[in-house]
Amino acid sequence: MKKGTIKVSILYPDGEGKTFDMDYYCNKHVPMVAELLGDAVIGATVEKGLAGGEPGSTATYQAMGNLYFESIEIFQNSFGPHADKIMSDVPNYTNIEPILQISEVMI
Repeated sequence: MKKGTIKVSILYPDGEGKTFDMDYYCNKHVPMVAELLGDAVIGATVEKGLAGGEPGSTATYQAMGNLYFESIEIFQNSFGPHADKIMSDVPNYTNIEPILQISEVMI
């Protein structure tokens, strides 16, 4: 991604009793979000947590989803009208309360 692009990260922390259905997320949720947001999204990635920094430790996050936009305004204008539909799908793949972070790509 080019410098100045906006990255919206959705982080799903690991922990006891927390579940995450990666198949549903990748094959149903993410395609639904992509369809709803359309051309506003210029890139997307999904990451599965494997391990932490210490040998034998668990990953801090079970999963991370990342969406890229040209500007924060484009993200807000595309996501806002669909926020309820997108968020109502979350219980279909996880019992984790997602953490959202908006960042600017620097390199």
